[in-house]
Amino acid sequence: MFRKILIANRGEIAVRILRACRELGIQTVSVYSEVDRTSLHVLLADEAYLIGPAASRESYLRIDKLMDVAKKSGCDALHPGYGFLAENAALPRACTDAGITFIGPSAEAMEAMGSKTAGKQLARRANVPTVPGTSDPIENPEDAQALAQNMGYPVLLKAIAGGGGKGMRVVPSDAAFRSAWRDAASEALNAFGDPRVFLEKYLIGPRHIEIQILADAHGRCVSLGERECSVQRRHQKVVEEAPSPVVTPELRRKMGDAAVRLGRAGGYVNAGTVEFLVDADLNFYFLEVNTRLQVEHPVTEQVTGLDLVKLQIAIAAGHRLPFAWETITPRGHAMEVRLYAEDPDNSFFPSPGKIISFRAPTGPGIRIDDGVYEGWTVPMDYDPLLSKLIAWGNSREETIARLRRALDEYTITGIRTNVSLFRRILTEPEFLRGEIRTTWLDEMLARPYPPAAPPRPGTEEAALIAAALWHSAQSNASAPGGTEPQPAPSPWKMEGRRQQMDHLP
Repeated sequence: MFRKILIANRGEIAVRILRACRELGIQTVSVYSEVDRTSLHVLLADEAYLIGPAASRESYLRIDKLMDVAKKSGCDALHPGYGFLAENAALPRACTDAGITFIGPSAEAMEAMGSKTAGKQLARRANVPTVPGTSDPIENPEDAQALAQNMGYPVLLKAIAGGGGKGMRVVPSDAAFRSAWRDAASEALNAFGDPRVFLEKYLIGPRHIEIQILADAHGRCVSLGERECSVQRRHQKVVEEAPSPVVTPELRRKMGDAAVRLGRAGGYVNAGTVEFLVDADLNFYFLEVNTRLQVEHPVTEQVTGLDLVKLQIAIAAGHRLPFAWETITPRGHAMEVRLYAEDPDNSFFPSPGKIISFRAPTGPGIRIDDGVYEGWTVPMDYDPLLSKLIAWGNSREETIARLRRALDEYTITGIRTNVSLFRRILTEPEFLRGEIRTTWLDEMLARPYPPAAPPRPGTEEAALIAAALWHSAQSNASAPGGTEPQPAPSPWKMEGRRQQMDHLP
């Protein structure tokens, strides 16, 4: 096994990888930008190195700086997480040149499968059904618009590199094509350093279902089942679950066969995800391959009992997968929601700022993957993902009930979050019946809905006062001659005192 791993990422995924390494007895090295000096992934690592200013193109996207840190710190492996350089073939090549093991697929497999157009070409050769569209990146908008006219609207422009809905635009008509092209290419360049896009037919109302695969260097490739990812806002997944409410054992086998066939055809090694669109008749079409760990990997871990990060590390170290596909069957039901620092009542506007107080939910069937803590300032320079809240239950109904309870327990003050969005989703009849599709959430949000009730006057002030008193007590205890800290009054006691003061003559 490896001695020391560089984690070339930040936030909750860096923390997730750090914890897996700690359990394996592997030392960790974090990198950070100037605004991430006090981030949790920096505080938890054995070593941490500054790599540049806040802009990701000057820090987390700089392969040369990552290699310098890896060599300086004596790392023998690098884990890219997801996002940033995780699907950039230049990173595994740089690792190979530096004698460092890349925890992920080879550069060749990444190029063969990670590029959406190359992946589609490979899928066709492997006899995997594909969505109609181009097989190569399109260099200029005039050619792309002509193809769109021949194909018929609506069409979808998609970035060649990366994922997460970045660099993606639905084009409903010829009049909207030029602006959509400009926006997609610009967003792709900013997110992935690659402005190239391609074109495919936009399917009306499909479901987005993906298959998790694992492959070792000894020829074994397995499917770990599916994840339902149809609840999306502007092509960005916000709720994921496993298993899917509509996938039958027969469909699971067919999609798993197709995903494994594709992985073998591409010479894939390590963890990857094959994404499909599924229509109302349960016909499935290849969408793309994510040649990395997915944001939603915890739901697969919850229903399989496997640790995907530890398996990634073991595969990269040359170990064989210790199980066959036939032994993997879903156990119970898992669901994940992505908690962001954004305001659903204000067009999901980002809400950076200092976290005044923070309480994470616990209890049966609840897991939270996060990279935040009380007193930390959420920067405005990166994706505003705070936490991933995951619930597991024996049934979908029990999982939803546990997730509702956990959302009620999840408390952050000082910033806005999208918790209210999930409280609404988990009461919608269509969602409860599992009748969802990729456009469902955008349609739901377009419907009138009463805004969340404002907090009772004084409750937020009481919470802030309680937090300030606690910090003051902690400071007094640590000062020379300080006394033992006294427990801060609860927010409810402070509120009661405030009301008593209000009634004084």
